[in-house]
Amino acid sequence: MSESVIVVNADGPETRVALIEESILSELHLERPRARSTVGNIYKGKVLRVLPGMQAAFVDIGEDKAAFLYAGDIADPRDDKPTQGLPSRSVKGVNVTDLVRPGQEILVQVVKDPIGTKGARITTYVSLAGHNVVFMPTVSHVGISRRITADKHRRRLRRIVDQMRPSGAGFVVRTVAQEASSAEVRAEMDYLLRCWANIKANERVHRAPVMLYRDLDLMLRVVRDNLAEEVGRVVIDDRAQYERLRRYVGTFMPEFVERIELHANREPIFDAYGIELEIERALQRSVGLKSGGSLVFDQGEALTAIDVNTGKFVGSKGRTLEQTITQTNIEAAEEIADQLRLRNVGGLIIIDFIDMDKESNRRKVYNKLQEALRRDRAKAHITKISEMGLVEMSRKRTHESLEKRLALTCEICGGKGYHKSPATVCYEILRQIRRVGGAMAGDFIQVQAHPAVADLMNGPEKHAVDDTVKRVQKAIEISGRKGYHPEKFDIRGKKRKKGDDAA
Repeated sequence: MSESVIVVNADGPETRVALIEESILSELHLERPRARSTVGNIYKGKVLRVLPGMQAAFVDIGEDKAAFLYAGDIADPRDDKPTQGLPSRSVKGVNVTDLVRPGQEILVQVVKDPIGTKGARITTYVSLAGHNVVFMPTVSHVGISRRITADKHRRRLRRIVDQMRPSGAGFVVRTVAQEASSAEVRAEMDYLLRCWANIKANERVHRAPVMLYRDLDLMLRVVRDNLAEEVGRVVIDDRAQYERLRRYVGTFMPEFVERIELHANREPIFDAYGIELEIERALQRSVGLKSGGSLVFDQGEALTAIDVNTGKFVGSKGRTLEQTITQTNIEAAEEIADQLRLRNVGGLIIIDFIDMDKESNRRKVYNKLQEALRRDRAKAHITKISEMGLVEMSRKRTHESLEKRLALTCEICGGKGYHKSPATVCYEILRQIRRVGGAMAGDFIQVQAHPAVADLMNGPEKHAVDDTVKRVQKAIEISGRKGYHPEKFDIRGKKRKKGDDAA
């Protein structure tokens, strides 16, 4: 198995961090100075409005848009006992008006960046993440990663946490803590406890809205959350950031400090690792499969649809059509999981696999999709494949998709993916002239349109224009305008000046 590599491109106006697993680009993160993520930041906010019908509230946290707070994300202030377990999303029996009121100042943390027209999603269940542990000051809970299976490690880590955690607070121990020494875990817990004490001190002296804590920047955050035994190297192309990263890793993860490398090659780092080509591929609507089939991604407002096509794949000799289709679907299931993670597609997703007759084959494809999605840290829920080959799934995300972050809606088609053909616009113009041309003031009708439309009307469709001239009894002059949208046109009645030649 190939080692995982974290590649950091910090030598430029934006920071980009790529995670490569088994020689495949699995995740891409980017951060720009004017659009830094707010996820993880802690604010003292002020409640603006409470919406009982939605069981939610809008909170001013000092950002451009008011943040959104669900009732299920609010700790009940009337509960004298520490919360036993993790926060529940259920709001049965609890009314949001009993939890918050307009004008109230509350401590909140961003869990989801603003996306589109929506503001940030926030919670009052604050957490502070470290490399080995996550501190939860408002939840009385101790959790040990399920991936730590050895009882001796679990007992050791639980003992450390129980010795240090304050009453009513909790910790979640991450998988990497299994390899960490007791001293390293205690040191990180102590750091997070001091950090929380500082936040609470600032809360007492500042009025809302104000940011009390900013999470680590992209480079440090990705390294904090991903640097583990299976990551062989972290390669970075900027010397100042390289030194900064080594200091951070040396403080919190000293056993990994020698894995930090400076990219000395003159070739741009993302070119050297083939990442630029993969980014371009991730922005394309269609993704080819090794077998010759393809995936087609259509991201809409409500959901993302993924269509699986056989393409040029006709199967191997001796295989039936059902076997060929199943093989393509299994390959597609693995690629879909990789592409969802890389593109950071979230929300509702519909996958249209190629129809399979046998239930056993549908089960094989479903199992492969489930297995492939386990590599993704974002939570996903999937339904079984229907007889028509459809799978409904949802995937949680905290940031906008790669497409939304790197691209804009097409100015020509407005996001439709198409615009009217020159012939269609030509006939629209002629129909409009027939409607109103006879009543227009002036000696002739002037048409201005996109050059492709004008060329069509002055060329192959000249006979249709001549028929319209006869109908309205006015000459028609057509000219192309380079700056016009393909669907835009202007029709005006014009009076001919003395001395002008007749049309």
